[in-house]
Amino acid sequence: MKTLVKAAAVAIGLITVSAPLAAEAQSRRDGREWRQDRREDRRDYRRDNRQDQREWRRDRREDRRDWRRDNRQDRRDFRQDRRADRWERSNPNWWRGRPEFRDYRGARRGYYYAPSYGYYRVEPRYYGYRWQRGHSLPYAYRSYHVRDPYFYGLRPAPRGYRWVHANNDIVLIALATGLIADIVLNVY
Repeated sequence: MKTLVKAAAVAIGLITVSAPLAAEAQSRRDGREWRQDRREDRRDYRRDNRQDQREWRRDRREDRRDWRRDNRQDRRDFRQDRRADRWERSNPNWWRGRPEFRDYRGARRGYYYAPSYGYYRVEPRYYGYRWQRGHSLPYAYRSYHVRDPYFYGLRPAPRGYRWVHANNDIVLIALATGLIADIVLNVY
């Protein structure tokens, strides 16, 4: 019986020693698997993140392209609309329907007509006068400035100059002196 007790004691000793070793081996294996799983999870996360960034960049690039395309089309439409709303020398009735010409009834002897201003009396010596560059526009006629130079296809007046209605013409004058710098003849 002594051998049986000894064998049981040895078996119990082996069990008590080997159980923690087996558990430690198991926990090491679990730790390795856990670290491996964590590594794979991080790899998957980075891969997904890169894919998301690629898709985000692609979407952003497409959005910018669409915005540029739409903006380009809007500018074309705007230019087209502005072109349609301009003065045409070849069309003798271009002024009809324009609000600044609502009281225009044609040429009247002794009067000039300035759009948005109406008819105004002209000194007899200036009626039918042909304005020329380098001459001076009389002070009384300098206040009838052109409200929308773009409509007439005119460039913006430089600083110190203004486009003015004079008879059927439009003249560019220096504000200080009234000196005529440019003329557009027979506008209406």
